[in-house]
Amino acid sequence: MRWLAKFIYFKLLGWKITGNTNFSSNVLKKVVIIAVPHTSWHDFYIGLLLRKITGVKTNFVGKKELFKWPFGYYFRWVGGAPLDRTSGQNKVQAIAKLFEDKDEFRLTLAPEGTRKKVKEWKTGFYYIAKEANVPIIMFTLDFKNKTNTISEPFYPTNDFEADFKFMKAFFKGVIGKKLEYS
Repeated sequence: MRWLAKFIYFKLLGWKITGNTNFSSNVLKKVVIIAVPHTSWHDFYIGLLLRKITGVKTNFVGKKELFKWPFGYYFRWVGGAPLDRTSGQNKVQAIAKLFEDKDEFRLTLAPEGTRKKVKEWKTGFYYIAKEANVPIIMFTLDFKNKTNTISEPFYPTNDFEADFKFMKAFFKGVIGKKLEYS
């Protein structure tokens, strides 16, 4: 199936991968991955193709109700992990615990939290990485240039503003599928 993903991604769609092209399943077993800009449902299949090409198994979290019959098995199979979203729960600590409990966990998130244009990113991914003591990998969804650029691992410091300035600079000039949301 990897050859098919490569054929679709590189030949049919005309995309390319730049940056940290050595990023693979063998390098980092635990990481928070952020994808920006998240503007369209098309981001999903680009991410799936990239996942297959690089051989990096990625994960996501969803409300625990999604992981019951009949779809629970499927969601786990594609990398999902159930999250108890009962009010009063500390979601950052709950997700950080997933990193602690698993030998391998690569949480993929869109820091915008939506496919619409936002002024500010949600900060949960940052605090999850700090709490779990794992790096952040950034990757672009640049539809204008048909490029996914993958960053080197970035370990959050204790300077929130400088860290966000650094991360946002990585995505400067990147245009998503829907220009009005980029």
